[in-house]
Amino acid sequence: MKITVYHGGTEIVETPICRLGRENLDFGRGFYVTVFKEQAIEWAKSTAKRRKSQAIVNIYQLDRDSILTKARCKIFKAYDQEWLEFIVASRKGLNPAAEYDYIEGGVANDRVIDTINLYMAGLMSADIALKRLSEHQPNNQICLLSQSITDKYLSYERSEPAE
Repeated sequence: MKITVYHGGTEIVETPICRLGRENLDFGRGFYVTVFKEQAIEWAKSTAKRRKSQAIVNIYQLDRDSILTKARCKIFKAYDQEWLEFIVASRKGLNPAAEYDYIEGGVANDRVIDTINLYMAGLMSADIALKRLSEHQPNNQICLLSQSITDKYLSYERSEPAE
């Protein structure tokens, strides 16, 4: 089954290139999409504001079922210890995403980043960080890390202004 996913930014991206993503993001260098259109719109608006550019949402069909059976996948279902350690390792440049083609889970965004930063600085224990994180419902991000998987299972539909 294919699902609709969204990428918010400032450019029309008909052919995503995974290696162009920034390093040390939540799930590594890759092409990020989400199942939530509103979240992509917010990403687009935020990026456009920084770049003084137009906010654009790119819309794709993702054959998630095929990816889950054919690729090296990691899915985080909650803001838990494993997710926290993965995010910390990514932000420290340790690249825990290297062994995966596809990673899905919550975003370390404004709602939870203070907790993560305090934990990374050693100013908060894992137990307290996890308790604080448990108060938030994870949103969604999917990171496509393999160009061949992206080319095969992500198909561009259209782009539209983020409004």
